Amino acid sequence: MYLVEDQYQRTFKTLRISLTNACNFGCVYCVQGEEVRKDLSATNTALTVDQLLRTVSELKTLLPLETIRLTGGEPTLFKELVPLMEGLSKMGISSIKMTSNGYLLADMASRLAAAGLKEVNISLDAIDVDVFYKVSRRKDLHRVLNAIEQCMRHGIQVKLNTVIMKGLNDSQILPLLYYAGERNIAVRFLELMKMGYYYSHEFERYFYSENKILNTISEDFIYTQQERIAGATSNYWMTQEGYRFGIIANESSPFCGDCDRLRLDSNGNVFGCLSENTAVPVYGILHDKDELIERLKLALSHKQAVQFKGSKLEMIAIGG
Repeated sequence: MYLVEDQYQRTFKTLRISLTNACNFGCVYCVQGEEVRKDLSATNTALTVDQLLRTVSELKTLLPLETIRLTGGEPTLFKELVPLMEGLSKMGISSIKMTSNGYLLADMASRLAAAGLKEVNISLDAIDVDVFYKVSRRKDLHRVLNAIEQCMRHGIQVKLNTVIMKGLNDSQILPLLYYAGERNIAVRFLELMKMGYYYSHEFERYFYSENKILNTISEDFIYTQQERIAGATSNYWMTQEGYRFGIIANESSPFCGDCDRLRLDSNGNVFGCLSENTAVPVYGILHDKDELIERLKLALSHKQAVQFKGSKLEMIAIGG
């Protein structure tokens, strides 16, 4: 196996595949500036399932891939999601994960579990109906909560992702921790990222730091920090009640130093780092191993040594 490594001995062990830039939510941290976002179908995906599988197969010959995470936009809008997962499983990918808003997930949970889905991160930015609407611009909180229960029922490990925005949903930190803890699932609170609209607008207005999140949690809980796993985006803590929560603190506690993630978009381009915001085309040259290696090395060279610098790219385009 060829190993594509940089000067810090980093390589790519996790591949995030953005299946589509379509989404049926309009979350303000992702598409701020649009009052209403239309539901979009996933017909804009450029690569077919066979093309995606071929791309992964070629990358797998050059990289020590351990995990594939399917993202979007919203991956459940990708019409051949189940066949794609089945193909990845047959390829020998044992750790298949997904990030979803949960809206369509309940009815798909059993099929996705059978196809090989092991873990899903479900975006849940509020447990209060009104706050949920303010963030997602959708009214169907019950559908997301049902998706959580159905995934657990079918043996899919669930984590919750919550982007905390000052003055908008910071009131939900404790309610969400109680909700997750009572179900023995982890919730991860995310600092707002300087992406898309927030790269140049209103970031400081809505930014809620890791320290503020911890101070809020300390109002009701005593907790201890757990050891961080190399390459992880989250730091984790455990409360005395056994509730586990994480914080993805892109600003406060940067984790670029041991990042091992590679992103593949629906057009066959890879991104080594969102800070660089540079697409490196790979699908068209899969037949040329030497050129593919050089392009992967280029993508790897885009990684930051310490901290994410921000990007004009919207999260909906590449899965965050």
